[in-house]
Formats: sequence, structure tokens, C-alpha cells
Amino acid sequence: MRKEFKRYLVTSALPYANGPVHIGHLAGVYIPSDIYTRYLRLKGCDVISVCGSDEHGVPITIKARKEGITPQQVVDRYHELIKKSFEGLGMSFDIYSRTSSATHAETASAFFRKLYDAGKFIERTSEQYYDTEAQTFLADRYIVGTCPKCGNDRAYGDQCEKCGSTLSPDELIDPHSAVSGSVPVKRETKHWYLPLNDYEAFLREWILDGHKEWKSNVYGQCKSWLDGGLQPRAVSRDLDWGIPVPVEGAEGKVLYVWFDAPIGYISATKDLTPDWEKYWKSEDTKLVHFIGKDNIVFHCIVFPSMLRAHGDYILPENVPSNEFLNLEGDKISTSRNWAVWLHEYLEEFPGKEDVLRYVLCANAPETKDNDFTWKDFQARNNSELVAVLGNFVNRALVLTAKYYDGVVPACGELNDYDRATIEEMAAVKGSLESNIENYHFREALKDAMNIARIGNKYLADTEPWKVVKTDPERVKTILNVALQITANTAIAIEPFMPFSAEKMLRMLAVDRFDWERLGATDLIPAGHRIGKAELLFEKIEDDVIQRQLDKLAATKAANLAAEAAQNIEDQKDNISFDDFQKMDIRVSTILTAEKVAKTKKLLKLTVDTGIDQREIVSGIAEHFTPEELIGRQVLVLVNLEPRELKGTLSRGMILMAEDASGKLRLLEPNEKTNNGAIVG
Repeated sequence: MRKEFKRYLVTSALPYANGPVHIGHLAGVYIPSDIYTRYLRLKGCDVISVCGSDEHGVPITIKARKEGITPQQVVDRYHELIKKSFEGLGMSFDIYSRTSSATHAETASAFFRKLYDAGKFIERTSEQYYDTEAQTFLADRYIVGTCPKCGNDRAYGDQCEKCGSTLSPDELIDPHSAVSGSVPVKRETKHWYLPLNDYEAFLREWILDGHKEWKSNVYGQCKSWLDGGLQPRAVSRDLDWGIPVPVEGAEGKVLYVWFDAPIGYISATKDLTPDWEKYWKSEDTKLVHFIGKDNIVFHCIVFPSMLRAHGDYILPENVPSNEFLNLEGDKISTSRNWAVWLHEYLEEFPGKEDVLRYVLCANAPETKDNDFTWKDFQARNNSELVAVLGNFVNRALVLTAKYYDGVVPACGELNDYDRATIEEMAAVKGSLESNIENYHFREALKDAMNIARIGNKYLADTEPWKVVKTDPERVKTILNVALQITANTAIAIEPFMPFSAEKMLRMLAVDRFDWERLGATDLIPAGHRIGKAELLFEKIEDDVIQRQLDKLAATKAANLAAEAAQNIEDQKDNISFDDFQKMDIRVSTILTAEKVAKTKKLLKLTVDTGIDQREIVSGIAEHFTPEELIGRQVLVLVNLEPRELKGTLSRGMILMAEDASGKLRLLEPNEKTNNGAIVG
């Protein structure tokens, strides 16, 4: 039986304050959270929505060290940027807090201390990497080395960003400190751990038996973690940025960010209202965490175990999480600047906040990873928002202004088509509510837009611009019905596109309606004077989209150049001029070329060196066909010691260069010259 709740507490994953917010964050967490919260408010529910900046942890200190500033300066900068960006997009958090606040430090410390005093932690001494030059223990992100899985020599101690593998510092080849560059040593250090294995039985019953309605990606990941067996997890770190561990003998140690960050929901609620306890400690409250895919374990396994260990707090009723959003076919990456940043979008597309909200919801990665493309963004704006929603609203208002001077006409007798249209519109409410309450926001948006589609079809079918010439009384009914549908559309789209809903209400010259009025046909009384019609949406032209594509192309080119620079090998050991003079490099012409049997890489070439004609075996078959080589002049090291390869005595080496993409390119004279010409 479905439980009824007196109030709702909605939390949104705390964005990390070491960079701006991008469209992946919005599609995964914040737009779904805002839709749900706005819907509950329209229904008159007691609901609060909390969020804030996550301001502790190693990435903050890394950025501060790179920029030569303090961690506090880093978080101050990005907290303000993120907060302003959210406000610009219409995120309706009741509070946007931060984990560097005094309230949070007090709340997180008290939370730790209660678990510590109750004996909920275990202490362990382990060996961790230590930088003797910097005299500090190194967090995983401060250890860099070669990935054992893909060979990337810039992998971190917790992850390789090139191949995506999760790593530990001990797995890295040739690990070194990102702080000083020195080779770290192992030293003993003591930390406190939350024994998650103690809560495994509880979590199995609570999640696997009690919450089978959770989204399949969330439920499945939880089951995978539980089936794999839970292990104790450290709740403290050796770091100088964060909340100090509030016990004796813990100098130089802070609360691990995964432990302190979710407590930020509690501290934010404390800052919001003195009645915070009824939202966190009453079983009459429905707690819903909106999170990203990479935060499932923390919000479904770790934080509930913390809350259970504490004993005073309720547990989440649901933890909806989306999959990942890609950008133009490639994974969004903050380190590669491959993203559409919210603050830049707001600057470059003023007045089009709802277009982004609409597109990201319509294309939300709810069940699988999805792709954002600028062409799709343009198409959805032009063919859906402009051609359907905007067109319908504009027609209804403009025709009313034209025929009745902006005064709503009285509704006469309804015919069968009128009644069928009204019934179809009213029926949308049930599906729309069900989809929102079950976190199917993409389908819910379709429902909301369907009301506008119904209205558009109604006007197209009834053709009031024609009927007015023969039956003006009938047109009064048509436009009355159309205006009622317009008002209903404003209610339905408000959770998704609040700026557009507000604009529609302003054009209709009415106040906001409660959700319960959705489906009604008396929202705007006869005789009411509507406001001036304005375009709800504007067409986006090709040149606007091309500028965004060019911007991404420039980013991709810069990334390739940076990658090429990183992949350039160090200079080899110096040689003497006499050593160089021993190399005999000659301009030569390739006379014949053929693949070497039973090999993938080898070609057998006959070259004219000017001295003689000789055979050379070269591993270039994956880069060149035999046909494209014949007749080309190349540079050959002719006095390389002969070597037998696959039955052929290879007498020389073709000189090549490898570009950033791994493609081999022949070194050729820039103009035709005599075979045998010496290079030197």
C-alpha cells in the first residue's frame, strides 16, 4: 500500500566547487530535481529543496596548488559562479548552501563524534604513500604513474582518465608524487573506518526487498555492490583542507569528503529553517535524493549506513539517478574542456533558458547514455517549441486580439469535437502526474507538450479564421476553448519551463493557477481582457549553431595539440658529430612493393638508392598500400646493418615520422632529386 506523506525533502547532489556546472550535471541531476520540486509546490505540498557546494577534498587542493592560490579562494570563486548559474537557469532551491560554512562544520563534527563515542568506527593503521620532500601523505589523486591497463603515463592513483579504469596507487607503474615529482615512500598512518559490512543485512532488506520500485540502474548497482560484499571504508584522510577529525590524536587529519559531503544536506536544512528536524527526523517526511550515476554508492550504500549508525535520521524513500549525457558523440570531460558550460550558455543564449531545460529533459539519459548535439538542440527548438507550443499560444492570443479586441468571448454550445478535445486535454493530467511521481520526466514532458499539440490541432481543424466569415458566434466558442487550453498548457509546462509559463500567464493577464485546476475549462472567464501577445520562442538560425560547433572544433583541435605535445618523447642521449657522420642517408625511389605473406604489418620494398637496387622490409603495411608507394622518393638509411626478416635480407631503413594520431608519414624530399643524393 502506498504511504502518504505530510511533507517532502528534496536534495540535489552537491556540485563540486572546483569548476563550473555543465549540461551533463543538469540533465543528470538538477533539471529532474527542479521539475519534481516545482510540481510538488504547484500541488500545494509542504516541500523544501536543498543543495549547495561541496567544498572539501583533494581536487580542490590540486586546483589551488596549480593556480598558486588557497583552497578557500578556489571554492569561493566557484561557489558564486555555480550559484549564479543555477539562479539564471531557474533552479528553485530553497537554499543553496556550502560545506565550508560554520553550521556544516559543527554538524559534520557532531555526527562523527556521536558515531565515534558509540563505537561505530574501527581504527586501522595502514601503509600509505608519503612525499618526503613535501613532508605530507599523498591522497590517491596526488599520485601519478603509468596505467597498467592502457599504458597512459599520466594516470592518477584512483583512476585513469584515458581508459576510465578504476585504480589504486599500488597498481600504478613507476608512481611519483604530483606535488614534488619525487618517488613516494610507504609510511604508517592511522585512520577511522565505517564497517559497511556490519550494515549489509540491513541494506539488503531495506533496498533489495523494500525498494524494488527504484530505477533499474540504481537498484542494479546496489545489488552488485551488496553481492560483491561490503568492506570497511575510511572516513578520515591525511589532508590539510577539510573538517578536522574531532578527536584527540587526529592532528593533520580531516573528515573524508564522501563522509562530510552528504551531511551537507542536513546542515543546509538547518540553515534554512529552525524546524529542520521535522524534515529529517519524522517518518511523515518523504526524503528524495536526486543524484548522478557516479554517486549511487554514496547515497544508497554509504550515507544510509551512516544514518542508520547515527539512529536519529530518516532514510531516503527514493534515489532517482540518470545515466550519462555525452556531447556530440564524445564523453563530456571537464579536464578536456569538452562540455557546454551553463554560465557560458546563459551568456550566449540570453532569454533561452527554457530551451536548454526543454532539450535536456526531452533528451534526458533516463535509461541509457544519451547524446546532446547542437543540431538536435536547434531542431527541437524550431520544430517543437516554436512550431507547436509557440505557434499555438500565439494563434490563440492573436486571434482573440484581432476579433474581440483582446476580450475573452463567451463559450457557446459545444459540439462533439469541442467536447472530445476538452476530454482529451483533461485526460493528460493523470498520465502527467504519474510520470512525474515515478520520475519519468521525459515522458512527463511529452504529456505537458501534448496539451499544446491538442490545442494546435484544435485550431487547425476548426479554422476560426475561415469560420469567422460565415459563423462568428461559433468562433467565440472556438477561441474560448483555445484560451482555456492555453491556460492549461501554462500549468502543465511550469515545472519544466518556468520562464515560458510565467510569460504565458503574463500574456493571458492572469495569476498562477494551482495544479488541481489542470484540466478545467473555466480558468479564464468571459469578459476578461488578455494582455499583448508576444512570441514565446524564436527560431534559432544555422549560423548560431555553427558558432557553437566551431567552438567545439577549436576545443578538439587544442586537445589534440596538447595530447601531441604530451606524447612527444624526451630527447635521447647526445651523440657526437662523428657518430652522426657515420649515418649514410640517401634519397631513394621505391620501385616495387608487396605484402609479406602471413604478416599484417610488413611490406617488402625494392628501392633504387643511387648506389644500387636493394630490398628493404618495413613495418608499414597498416599505413600504406603497396600501390601508393611505388614511384615515391623517400629517405633511406643505407648503412644500417642488414637483418633477415621473414626470409628476406633487409638492407636499410625507410625514415618515417609518427603524428599525434599514431599515423605514420613518409619523410620525402620536397622536390624530386637524384637517387643517391646524400642527406646530411
